[in-house]
Amino acid sequence: MRRWQRIRGDIPLFVCLALLTALITAVTAAAPALLDELAGRAFAARLAQTQQSRPGITYTASFDVAEKGGDHAPEYFADDLTAAAGVLEDQVDADLRGAFVTDSARAVLPGAGMDLASGPGRLSLLYAADAPPKSRYVEGRAPREHTGSPEMAVSTRTRDALKLRVGQSVRLGEGGLRDIDATVVVVGVFAAPDTRILREEPLLAAPSPRTGGGYEAMALTAPGAILELQAQARVRLTAQWGVRLNLDDEQARAYAGTEGRARLQRALIASSELAAEQFCPMSTFGGLACQLGRQPATGMDVDTVLPAAVDEFGRQWTQGQAVIAFGLATLAVVALAAAVVTALLALRRRLDVHRLQRARGASAFGLAAARAGHTLPGALLGLAAGLALAALAGEGVATARGVLAALGCWLLLPLVTFFAVRDGALLHAKSPSLRGRRVVAEAALLLLAAAGVWALHARGTRAEAGPDPLLAAVPALLGFAAVVVLVRCYPPPVRLLARWAARRRGAVALVALLRAAKEAPARALALLVLVVTLAGAVFGGLVAGTLTDGRVEGARWRAGADAAYLGAEAHPRAAEQLARARGVRHSVRVAELRISPRGANGSGVGSTVLIGVDSEALRKAAPDSALGHAAAALPAADGAVPVLTRGGTARVGELLDADVGGRTLKLRVTGTLSDAAAGDRALGPLARADRPERVLLTDLRGLGAVQRRDFDESLLLLYGESLRAGDLRALVPRAEPDAGTGELRILDEELARVSEDDLAGVLIRAHTATTALAVALALLALVLELLLSAPARGRTAARLRTMGLGDRQTAALHLIQLLPMVLAAVAGGTALGLALPSLLGPSLDLDEFTGGPADPGLHADALLTTVLAGGCATLVLGAVALETWLGRRRGLGAVLRVGRSDE
Repeated sequence: MRRWQRIRGDIPLFVCLALLTALITAVTAAAPALLDELAGRAFAARLAQTQQSRPGITYTASFDVAEKGGDHAPEYFADDLTAAAGVLEDQVDADLRGAFVTDSARAVLPGAGMDLASGPGRLSLLYAADAPPKSRYVEGRAPREHTGSPEMAVSTRTRDALKLRVGQSVRLGEGGLRDIDATVVVVGVFAAPDTRILREEPLLAAPSPRTGGGYEAMALTAPGAILELQAQARVRLTAQWGVRLNLDDEQARAYAGTEGRARLQRALIASSELAAEQFCPMSTFGGLACQLGRQPATGMDVDTVLPAAVDEFGRQWTQGQAVIAFGLATLAVVALAAAVVTALLALRRRLDVHRLQRARGASAFGLAAARAGHTLPGALLGLAAGLALAALAGEGVATARGVLAALGCWLLLPLVTFFAVRDGALLHAKSPSLRGRRVVAEAALLLLAAAGVWALHARGTRAEAGPDPLLAAVPALLGFAAVVVLVRCYPPPVRLLARWAARRRGAVALVALLRAAKEAPARALALLVLVVTLAGAVFGGLVAGTLTDGRVEGARWRAGADAAYLGAEAHPRAAEQLARARGVRHSVRVAELRISPRGANGSGVGSTVLIGVDSEALRKAAPDSALGHAAAALPAADGAVPVLTRGGTARVGELLDADVGGRTLKLRVTGTLSDAAAGDRALGPLARADRPERVLLTDLRGLGAVQRRDFDESLLLLYGESLRAGDLRALVPRAEPDAGTGELRILDEELARVSEDDLAGVLIRAHTATTALAVALALLALVLELLLSAPARGRTAARLRTMGLGDRQTAALHLIQLLPMVLAAVAGGTALGLALPSLLGPSLDLDEFTGGPADPGLHADALLTTVLAGGCATLVLGAVALETWLGRRRGLGAVLRVGRSDE
């Protein structure tokens, strides 16, 4: 009973220690599983987003007209396409069976001539297994076989533009494929919502006006009609299968890591090779026998966007782990500090008893062992609760790490008890060696922090899978180093303020400031909690703001303008129609040449990019464009093309020769290209990873002698308000599945893609959650620390109250005594949080997320920083008010004791 009475007062602290043990155990054990879960979700979302506008893998095969004879009717062509799709799905890694789904099988008859009331035009007929369902038809029905004449269905916009009606016959003949003489009957009209097939085949949604009148259109038809018309035209057609990779949660987690992504890349390569082999097996007499049903076919071609998407995700997730690891490290440090403060508070309640027991012959080890026995039940409960919480994170829980974390929490109280009651501590040894040990310990912490930063800069981003211990440890070491610096730096200014206060009336400020300077080393734990928490929160806000703003800027860089069309010189008709599209107010031409210029002495300058810009049009479209003004300001160059140089060895005034299209182009360097002009949005769509660093810029008018076919890349920038993506994409026709028609980028789509990408959202949510939990633990740790130091402040206030100190002066005493520590913590934590991106170096490369022309500017969250600082101030004011109220209720005899000398 007496033993129970002795430890009953410690039960609240034991409960707090058990809860902290549970939390630290759960975070430590669940961290790997949580990282895998977050990576899996982000990976699955990235693959889904990559495959929104086009299939992950596109297989194409061309087929000729079938030989006459046999009983293979044309209506079986759809079954042939489906059977081929089944072969493609089966040629995958065993772990990916069921993940590859063929969601589209199509064949198209391109460009048959037609003559309608709206004028002559060209009509492409498409058979698609993923055609709009019956529910989408507003008139009539879908095309069928065996009806006498080929049937077709059109969209509502095609019907209105071509003035068609259900039951109308359309004559196919001159103006397109040769030898076609057929009549196609309109049997249905379907609505054209924003579905996948209409995004991939924009002509199916709406016709495109042709130069000189008429339209380029596409309609749905039955598979037999494709073969019937092919037989008339005697042309080779192309079949296309779209295969998508749909990973479930378990597969996404398995393939999101470094090793999993490597396995997935190998599986993608293997499946592509096996699909081609199965489509074209070896024939009996040697050679390849490629067949699509009875149709003789060519080999299978494969086009996939998945490897590039997987590589991009891998680079970004490596950086994302750095952000999450820092949040977890912040949480671990704050939780450990809270556990240490709890242990110290429990020690303080029993310290006098322990000293008396030591005086009666008890050993320090025995007292520590007894405290370990007292806290063992709570530690075991905390361990069980923490592992149970970690199990909710799914598979991959690090049980051993959780047990080690719980063991560390359990040993805290015995350790602090042992060091507090050992012989040296009881004798209050204050030899100079103790000060020397403190200096050595502080120097070691500073050296460890500097070595960690150097190691991160020297090593760069870690390429291995899983959490990075070094990356997690460096922010914690930087927090300890910041506390060491603050403890050494903020007392001298406080003492100067105390000298100033000594010359003024009243002793409250003097006493409070002197005690604040004297107790600075004792406030190290509170400083650590505040500094690490504030640094983590500021760093998280910095990363979140940079990701949000930087990704938007990256999207604007990739688009270049409100829309951009790559391949404009190679497809002049589409470019001309885009420039005249509804809503487009200005259009700007940009062209690029890859050249190897020579100097005056004949020596090569190296691979160089020569960019020509229509400066006059660009200045009208974007008056603030640095690129437009730089190109327009080029001086005359005596018959040569004036250029600005960047990144090369060419000197101003030098004459360069370059061979372009069989002729020599003379270039005169008249100046250097500024950073603002080189980073202009208009150049964004032309940016490539393999682009040479040496760049020359000129006005496009100076390249008038260069033929369109000689340009390596060309760009048409479109400026306007309320540009509709559907209208623009309908002007870039793709009559055949493998036809190259350039690339159209639309700013609204790029911004939507950024907002829908879940990777940045996962990072922000994960770091926000860990920061919020760290802030809650920091508040707990600060409350406990204030409770730990409250008796000393109470005794000081009690002595002054015996001299007539009132309640207001007592509150001011408490406030001024705590204020220097809070100000130092806010300044140090904020400065560390803002400096962390530079200190972490290449281990945190946010360029992988933003994709702009240069490093993304850091965007601090001023509101979050202000709220955190205000929260610290509110906590201090609350503690001051509480201590003042408690001091007024307690009598002086309950605080002061005759003969105490521990101040």
